[in-house]
Amino acid sequence: MFFTLPTPKKHTSVDFPTGSLVSLNAWPYIADMDRASFFSPQAGRRIEMPRASRANFAIGDIVRHRQYDFRGVVFDIDPVFANSEEWYEQIPQDRRPRREQPYYHLFAENEEGAYIAYVSQQNLVEDGDGGPVDHPQIDQLFEDFDDGRYPLLRGMSH
Repeated sequence: MFFTLPTPKKHTSVDFPTGSLVSLNAWPYIADMDRASFFSPQAGRRIEMPRASRANFAIGDIVRHRQYDFRGVVFDIDPVFANSEEWYEQIPQDRRPRREQPYYHLFAENEEGAYIAYVSQQNLVEDGDGGPVDHPQIDQLFEDFDDGRYPLLRGMSH
């Protein structure tokens, strides 16, 4: 499985391979070579996904929601929807995003305060403000705001 992150400013693109070598003895147990899966604690189950997925944003990028007035810092990325069915069903059907696209975990802020958001790629755009995000958890994962993004703390990256 490969999950390709975008090339952030001053960084390089990263591929995350998992299990790329398959024994011939395992062949009868592989149902679909174009699919992969991972366990999602939020969903409480294994999530099926395409073997390759492309994220438009990287960890540390600042993004804005297309429809709602909030922005945030990306702190985690799921290659496909990996939250609970209850969460997904709460979205009005006419606004429900596709499942098979990256979903971003954000340290988010709006006029009312700070919170954690889970947003589909189709609903995010690059933030045009260029300023820092005011969220109390940012300093747990990131260094100080620098050149329009948040670099990960040393020791938090591979």
